[in-house]
Amino acid sequence: MDIKEAKFLMSNTKVELCPAPDKPEYAFIGRSNVGKSSLINMLTGQKGLAKTSSSPGKTQLINHFLINDRWYLVDLPGYGYAKVSKKSREEWRRMINFYLQKRENLTCVFVLIDSRHEPLKQDLEFIDYLGNMGVPFAIVFTKLDKQSALKTEANVSAFTKKLNETWEELPPMFKTSSEKRVGRDELLAYIEEINVQVEQQQKQNI
Repeated sequence: MDIKEAKFLMSNTKVELCPAPDKPEYAFIGRSNVGKSSLINMLTGQKGLAKTSSSPGKTQLINHFLINDRWYLVDLPGYGYAKVSKKSREEWRRMINFYLQKRENLTCVFVLIDSRHEPLKQDLEFIDYLGNMGVPFAIVFTKLDKQSALKTEANVSAFTKKLNETWEELPPMFKTSSEKRVGRDELLAYIEEINVQVEQQQKQNI
């Protein structure tokens, strides 16, 4: 997929204020400081599209971007650690839950996992939550360039093994590095594949 245009549309906290649900929508989420904004910028080829920060918890709203006038990319607030009040964290949690449950055109959630860590409870719990709700998702391991390939493989293998304990079928998995642009083609090809399926389904329903 060639991304010719990526533009910011809006930020808000309410699903009912999101853009009309007339296009496939792909949401990106992960623990705070997982490299979400950097990945979005790498995928779209626009350095400043999603705001990056060294401070975890920077993204606090549902941010919508329109890609090629064909699909929506959504930057969701991170879960887990953030230097904000307990009340704010709870508000984010409710906002994210409501979005995941009610956004009718949500096509796939990309769960970002920091490849430098072994399986973490928060990530595993969130993945189980998506599974229990029946939300389609894929796993994206980030920051491959921050460590050796051997360490990355060990952590990915450990994560896969952990999921195999409770999952009969594993979701699609991707390995990425925003700095090295690793995984970009594979992720965009996956999105394009789903877009084609959605468009074919829409034609059949007409």
